[in-house]
Amino acid sequence: MVRYPKEHKQETRQRIIATAGRRLKRDGIDGAGVATLMKDAGLTNGAFYTHFASKDSLVAAAIADQQLIFHANIVAEAEPGAAGLEQIVRSYLSADHRDNPGDGCPNAALLDEIGRCSDATRQAYTDSVLVVIDGIATRMAPEDPSSARVKALSLLGLMAGTLQLSRALTDRQLSDDLLEQGLRNALALLGAEQHI
Repeated sequence: MVRYPKEHKQETRQRIIATAGRRLKRDGIDGAGVATLMKDAGLTNGAFYTHFASKDSLVAAAIADQQLIFHANIVAEAEPGAAGLEQIVRSYLSADHRDNPGDGCPNAALLDEIGRCSDATRQAYTDSVLVVIDGIATRMAPEDPSSARVKALSLLGLMAGTLQLSRALTDRQLSDDLLEQGLRNALALLGAEQHI
């Protein structure tokens, strides 16, 4: 019998979470079964229950993980203040983000399904999205971020809805126009509309 170091189980669990997160954003929560998620991670179905009690527990972990990755890669990396807010909005409402849901934000990819998930999954989502919201709110009102929390949430809702709709359209020009208008709307919400 092969003996693995203590870290092996945690590293394997994290690999399953990361690959599941990307797959779920591409195919949806109901679009990917445990067998597919485990195959993506290079593991067998039998290994699943060593790491998770249920698919729901994996979904909750993957959604939270993807939300925190979005925060680390986009929100936390943006410049402070208004310039950072504009960076976040432009990155979010870009054609690249629209065209690569597996690499993007879990909000636009999964929000409609998350609302129908278990309370535990919705709580994992809520906890992790608040990290993103607080990062945005800190740029909106550095002296009192909590005062900007609802506005930050509204901004994320505007961006996620715009991105979802742009992904659904088959008319590429209309989709591009929607992203451009969404960008204008988001910047106007921030009071920072500039020439695009």
